[in-house]
Amino acid sequence: MTDLTTKTLASLVSTNHQTASVLEKYQLDFCCKGKRTLAEACKEKGLSLSDITAELEQLTGRDKNMPFEEMTAEQLIGHIMIHHHFYVKQALPRIRQHIEKVAYKHGDKFPYMIKVYENFIAIYEELSIHMDKEEQILFPRIKQIERQIEQQTGAHYTKAYVTAPIHIMEQEHEHAGSLMEEIRKLTNNYSIPDGACTTFRVTLAELKEFEEDLHRHVHLENYILFPMAEKMVETLSK
Repeated sequence: MTDLTTKTLASLVSTNHQTASVLEKYQLDFCCKGKRTLAEACKEKGLSLSDITAELEQLTGRDKNMPFEEMTAEQLIGHIMIHHHFYVKQALPRIRQHIEKVAYKHGDKFPYMIKVYENFIAIYEELSIHMDKEEQILFPRIKQIERQIEQQTGAHYTKAYVTAPIHIMEQEHEHAGSLMEEIRKLTNNYSIPDGACTTFRVTLAELKEFEEDLHRHVHLENYILFPMAEKMVETLSK
């Protein structure tokens, strides 16, 4: 049996995307901090490596949700656009409206929600611009390179043609992840406090769902799409 303890968090999710639910259960960040091994991540958080390994091993052999690593770059981009970019664009204004309402009406009793609102405003503004840059610059470049390889046109590109924007996207991913991590800490892992109204409860559930989607979204880009693109442009740059 494969030793899961020496695998990175990112590779665990790449191999079987169902493992994401287990890692999220223990708040093991497989996107922005995905290069750590399972053993290193558990030690850092003081978690039982054997217990988490046992849960992950139960998933071994189950069908994968989607064969992401078997997709072409264009197929993967399509999946990201439909299942993640569309979700984010729909969720951002809705969640912002709910957080604003909670912070305005209950900020005196739950002052941490004011900071949650400020963090989410930053995420709202940054991710909106971030996705535009991916859709208008990076994704078209990746698809263009893939077509050049398929058609064997003999075109050449410098590595920076995709690595430069990828580097920026990765930095922005990390910042968005850190903002959501702070929101999770401020809300005590999205715990519903006594006396919370319906909007408050809905907002916390939406934030939890948003962070989980962000983890999967960033993982697909950082650890599958971007390495694929870098490998392709390296082929054409020779």
